[in-house]
Amino acid sequence: MLFAQVRRREAHSRRPLTCYQTSVGKKFVMAVSGGILYLYILGHLAGNLLIYGGRDALNNYAHLLHARPPLLWTARIVLLAAVGVHIVTSIQLWWLNKHVARPIGYVRKKDVPPAYASGTMMWSGPIIAFFVIFHVLHLTTGSVGLPFRELGAYGNVVGGFRIAWVGAIYVVAMSLLSMHLYHGFWSLFQSLGVSHPPLNRRLKYIAHGLAIAIGAGFISIPIMVLTGVIR
Repeated sequence: MLFAQVRRREAHSRRPLTCYQTSVGKKFVMAVSGGILYLYILGHLAGNLLIYGGRDALNNYAHLLHARPPLLWTARIVLLAAVGVHIVTSIQLWWLNKHVARPIGYVRKKDVPPAYASGTMMWSGPIIAFFVIFHVLHLTTGSVGLPFRELGAYGNVVGGFRIAWVGAIYVVAMSLLSMHLYHGFWSLFQSLGVSHPPLNRRLKYIAHGLAIAIGAGFISIPIMVLTGVIR
């Protein structure tokens, strides 16, 4: 009996790894889930910038989003799944890199993003996750005691961002998101096997430009409210 158990354990240990169990598979999953979230962020920014069109523009956008609850909840479920997969896979990759990494480090390439941007990924991710929870409680459910009226998106945003500490939280969070998106955009293409020196340089510039544009777009809103440009 003991011998049979040992044989079964040995057979199990020799079982081929699934794609997801490998670091390459996990990076691919990170790339796909990250791509979904990146597209959502672009769409979310486009919707938020409607605030510059005035109260009716932003409020009509909020009403449009809630006009078809099945589609809205489908999108929310997909996003929640993407966030969950992204977080779990990132933790697993961190664990693999920390405990199963090769002892000899990789040669640093010139096209790799700066270590500062990549070094913020593990701690900026949890901060952004906590911010998203606060963001939902602030502008979706109105559960944090800040000015809130159902589907009154314009008033909710302006009323919240008039409070200095709320605006500051958004500015800091969007700055971290910008750095996270920069490295994430680069990593997405690397994980999908898109890598060639001339192309890498272009991707680096695109990653920089998109990250700065997205961060600036989000940050501009609390700043415009705090300075009284948006009322």
